[in-house]
Amino acid sequence: MKNIAIIMGGYSSEYKISLISGNVVYQYLDKTKYNGFRIHIFKEKWVYVDQNDAEFPIDRNDFSVTVNGEKITFDCVFNAIHGTPGEDGLMQAYFELIGMPQSSCDYYQSALTFNKRDLLSVLKPYGIKTAISYYLNKGDEINTAEIVKKVGLPCFVKPNKAGSSFGISKVKTEAELPIAIEVAYKEDNEIIIESFLDGTEVSVGVINYKGEIIVLPITEIVSDNDFFDYEAKYEGKSQEITPARISDELTKKVSETAKRAYEVLKMRGFSRSEFIIVNGEPHMLEMNTIPGLTTESLIPQQAKAAGISLEDLFTNAIELALK
Repeated sequence: MKNIAIIMGGYSSEYKISLISGNVVYQYLDKTKYNGFRIHIFKEKWVYVDQNDAEFPIDRNDFSVTVNGEKITFDCVFNAIHGTPGEDGLMQAYFELIGMPQSSCDYYQSALTFNKRDLLSVLKPYGIKTAISYYLNKGDEINTAEIVKKVGLPCFVKPNKAGSSFGISKVKTEAELPIAIEVAYKEDNEIIIESFLDGTEVSVGVINYKGEIIVLPITEIVSDNDFFDYEAKYEGKSQEITPARISDELTKKVSETAKRAYEVLKMRGFSRSEFIIVNGEPHMLEMNTIPGLTTESLIPQQAKAAGISLEDLFTNAIELALK
């Protein structure tokens, strides 16, 4: 029996979703192969939480825990932290340094994909299309006329390095830009402002399954809100249709683009990429490397459509990490 540490929580606004994801992994872990340990990672504490919700501090020297005088070490870490420090490379670098296998991509890929500007810049030379964008750093002068001239209206104002849909605004008039910029700065000190892409939004998971890189069935996103924001993503205010209602030709094109991005970046573990299809061309918005793993989340939905159970999905991730 292997000891698996399931890390969850994190330092960002997304910690509540991460706790749900982590508990789903814990629930669906194959109990015949693995002993699951829920590990909460917060700024103020790293603790193992047992079945009675008692907490035991993690020894950060070797990522072990002592319970009732007995030291427990782990064979592998299953990473379920959305946002920092689980999705931006910090935990990955730490585990690499102490020689601990973990389920997500490596620290460089995590840091790169977490930074929307850098990710899209790296993928552009490979023919992957994106929206027109404008960048701002905290303290920069805000020239609204210049922004509108470059990206047009409506446009989207987003935190550059934030794992979820916090801090995103759809801006319809130039006068709304300063407020939207302030909202984004609450989440990050860097901002990306993107042109509005009027098309079909899809989300596509790519995973290494049993040694082969496979693209999962594509999900079409139809948001009840103005866009796929936090409420739409996590509070049921959207329709998520798997497989997407797009032609076979478009399905092939989106799948090939998502797989190409995965391979170009030398990814491993889970990835979920968001695209908007405009005039038959997929435009990439972002790539998530620690996507939601709640039973309602997109990757579990897509895996189910592909005939992969949650238990198989999680077992596969652990076995690949152990190799």
